[in-house]
Amino acid sequence: MNQIDRPESFDTEALRKKISEIRTIGPDEKIDDTAKPDLNPLAKRIAQQFRTDTYSPAMIVGLLRLLDFCGLFAIGYAILMLYVAPGLNDWLIYCGILAGGSALTVCFLQLADAYQVTWLRSALRALPRLVGAWMLAFASLALVLFFTKVGGPYSRVFFGAWFLSGAAFLFLKRAFISYSIRHWVRNGVMERRAVIVGGGQAAKDLIRSLESQPDNDIRICGIFDDRDERRSPSVIAGYPKLGTVAELVDFARLTRIDMLIISLPLSAEARILQLLRKLWILPVDIRLAAHANNLRFRPRSYSHVGNVPMLDIFDKPITDWDSVAKRAFDIFFSVVALVCLWPVFLGAAIAVKINSPGPIIFKQKRHGFNNEMIDVYKFRSMYTEMSDPTARNAVTKGDPRVTSVGRFLRKSSIDELPQIFNVLKGQLSLVGPRPHAVLAQTQNRNYSDVVEGYFARHRVKPGVTGWAQINGWRGEIDNDDKIKFRTAFDLYYIENWSLLFDLKILFLTPIRLLNTENAY
Repeated sequence: MNQIDRPESFDTEALRKKISEIRTIGPDEKIDDTAKPDLNPLAKRIAQQFRTDTYSPAMIVGLLRLLDFCGLFAIGYAILMLYVAPGLNDWLIYCGILAGGSALTVCFLQLADAYQVTWLRSALRALPRLVGAWMLAFASLALVLFFTKVGGPYSRVFFGAWFLSGAAFLFLKRAFISYSIRHWVRNGVMERRAVIVGGGQAAKDLIRSLESQPDNDIRICGIFDDRDERRSPSVIAGYPKLGTVAELVDFARLTRIDMLIISLPLSAEARILQLLRKLWILPVDIRLAAHANNLRFRPRSYSHVGNVPMLDIFDKPITDWDSVAKRAFDIFFSVVALVCLWPVFLGAAIAVKINSPGPIIFKQKRHGFNNEMIDVYKFRSMYTEMSDPTARNAVTKGDPRVTSVGRFLRKSSIDELPQIFNVLKGQLSLVGPRPHAVLAQTQNRNYSDVVEGYFARHRVKPGVTGWAQINGWRGEIDNDDKIKFRTAFDLYYIENWSLLFDLKILFLTPIRLLNTENAY
């Protein structure tokens, strides 16, 4: 891979193409067999400080929009019922007016950037925008009522009371929110946690730029760099260097990190791509700091952290409201499955208990989201004394460890049904990459030794069913190609996720399970 000699000839499309190739899983990928280094005590101590989840600004802003709409509607509805008490026909029109006015206010506040965190921090600064949006919404309603000639019969007292009380509500709520945000920022509840990748003067300039932002919500957790003390000091701009890039992967597994910021010049293309090959498997946003580069791309090429320009390299999959929607999807369909399939659960439990002594439910350690260890539930399909909790020895055709009932449960995939309880606990999703046992192997090699980037499938929660499974990649993994293709399908799912995609996979699963060729 050639270095870029002249910045003015830099080709962003070529870089993006090379970045996309990082995801490609080839049959002859070179595997790095070097052992993972242990984190040093300082890195472990700092990692423990960032174990808790934070409130995403996008989630908070979304909730504020919802609260604004619901609050304005509720205030207007209370005034309506206490003062007007309309008949059914008028009640429907009044409700339409309340919904329209509340929705218009939210839209005008959005257009006025009143939902930006900068404006949410100070209710007094945001007051003109709040009142302006509320007045514009009322003016729009008045115009609609005037031109449709339906404004005459309706109460002016109601509209006046709603306007005054709505304005008071918006201001008081913003005052409370501004106090809460300042409190959350001070206590680290509402922040974006970032790690700087690369040290030296470039990292120092980046940190100073971030810290100079008046409304900075970035918490820098540390710096990781492969270079020695001569080129990258142990403390940069007051932040410690916690280890190498290889150690960063383990650090990110222990913490709740939101963003990795690479502080290298764009001309260091080869080094950037080398870093990305190691880091893209993590469920975080990866950004390339562009503040110190002389290159100037189109404005839409950048995102910004405060006023610091960044080039977006990778985005964390299924975040913010997408994660809420997916969680609601999981809970709804899990409850539906329990209601519809409880006779199957009961019958399977009785059959397992009668067929052989031992527990009904078998627990197995598997990799969950971000490589966390979880206990996955299954109906026991093996003789208790022959069970293999580590799954080091895969089940093969005619395996003597499998009971007669267990053979049927495995072929029909009924043994997987208890994983619905893992879904309700939040450990699994209904749809996602299937969780593999911690010590699962193919031909005496761990899956991660066969497929470079294997752990990238853990950037989302694993699933009870998945895109690979409905495309025939289920059952025993007895050669390298099977785990390579399964991983490729899993990564395709992550990159192309949508609720409709989940729905398609969920409804195709019972049909594709009729093919039991690879299940035993």
